[in-house]
Amino acid sequence: MRLTLPNPDSTLKIGTRGSPLALAQAFETRRRLMKAFDRDEESFEIVVITTSGDNAQLIAKDKPLKELGGKGLFTKEIEEALVAGRIDIAVHSMKDMPVAQPEGLLLDTYLPREDTRDAFVSPNHTSLADLPEGAVVGTSSLRRRSQLLNYRNDLKVVEFRGNVQTRLKKLSDNVADCTFLAMAGLNRLNMAHVATTAIEPEDMLPAVAQGAIGIERRASDMNTAALLEALHDTPTSQRLAAERAFLAALDGSCETPIAALAELDGTTLRLRGEVLRPDGSESLKDDTSAAVEDGAELGKAMAAKLLVQGGVGFFDWRNQG
Repeated sequence: MRLTLPNPDSTLKIGTRGSPLALAQAFETRRRLMKAFDRDEESFEIVVITTSGDNAQLIAKDKPLKELGGKGLFTKEIEEALVAGRIDIAVHSMKDMPVAQPEGLLLDTYLPREDTRDAFVSPNHTSLADLPEGAVVGTSSLRRRSQLLNYRNDLKVVEFRGNVQTRLKKLSDNVADCTFLAMAGLNRLNMAHVATTAIEPEDMLPAVAQGAIGIERRASDMNTAALLEALHDTPTSQRLAAERAFLAALDGSCETPIAALAELDGTTLRLRGEVLRPDGSESLKDDTSAAVEDGAELGKAMAAKLLVQGGVGFFDWRNQG
């Protein structure tokens, strides 16, 4: 197939949400495409799409994502534009993506993964251990909420919705004593200084696919598929195959407090996984390794093992709502 390159008269349209972080990710994708094919900015068009999850009234309600409609809140309108041909690719934070894509769409291109750690952010405290008894912690992540309560059940956890800037504003308004953000997002926004400290995965295992950018396309668009091959990072793909298989086998969604991190060491893949009760009262963990090519099977096997370990009642939350 002869490759047709984007040009100012026939641009490649890159769909994204309009938050500063989402735009930074779209700009990174554009930069990589420009470099790979020696194109200028005029050959690409950034198309900002407002999603249901960007609704200011919903953000202000500070309700759990489950109650607002799930992860699809941040993808539905973008994927509709992709299916309709109004955009050619969609750029996503992979930790926000459901494990299944709509019919006709493929999510099979990943940029090199950023820092996977969570950032502890507080104007007055140096670390999670430094928080006084009964401190108020702001987070919209069910995973972080469950991990925090499992670590210290004296903490008061409140909902903290919104993009990075919105959450930092809430922190400065003393809505909470601290919050947590992804180091990857702060790095991409050139805001690493905001982090009081980065939390090692031994202390807080990150969200599945945290730090990774995924690019979605129409399955039938082979020219775009060929363009994206130049951007695809195989090590990131191998790591996410294991993590997302673990998530999928646990029926993971915004309703599930699940964490996982896959790391590569030569031809070996190490996977750490965790699933918790939403109230943090119990945590199940595993840590094992396999050949890189068996990462997805490792993720499925780990999920099956934890499902058995959980026993009757542990996973009741999977069928709630």
